Amino acid sequence: MPSSRRGEQIPVVSSAHLAAGASPALSEVEFGLILAGHGFARWMVRCMAAAGRPGLSPTEILVLHTVRHRDRPKRLADILLVLDIEDTHVATYAIRKLEEAGLVTTGRAGKEKVVSATEAGSALCAAYAGVRERLLAEPLRGSGPSEEQLSSVAQLLRALSGYYDQAARAAATL
Repeated sequence: MPSSRRGEQIPVVSSAHLAAGASPALSEVEFGLILAGHGFARWMVRCMAAAGRPGLSPTEILVLHTVRHRDRPKRLADILLVLDIEDTHVATYAIRKLEEAGLVTTGRAGKEKVVSATEAGSALCAAYAGVRERLLAEPLRGSGPSEEQLSSVAQLLRALSGYYDQAARAAATL
């Protein structure tokens, strides 16, 4: 947190009117989430381009990695749940684009739609992982936060997501 001329800490926020409430630190977290979210989306797109597949959206990349996870077909409902996507059409559109690109296949398991990574989709995920390791994980390991710190941040972010989900449900009833 930057300090002012008098030594007091000035929160780094995007909206001072939100920092004026009961939790200025929450506004700092929210600004950090904004920056991290945009940075992560930009990273995913550029990493995928470096892996050999430019033009995929962040959602398409997330869906591909989710489908590739553990090399098992995924139900559409599970993809929506894991990625916390409320609008089925968002995931369906991403799956359609990935299928047209030859990166996933779709089928049915009973009445449910299932999605699997193709060999090309799995190879692209492996290439992405290689670029990620070289450009992000290795430099981070050398000079960034420790594995324990990263795990703590991840745990905190998951917990915060629950608070935001609960607040969203409450806001929907107002």
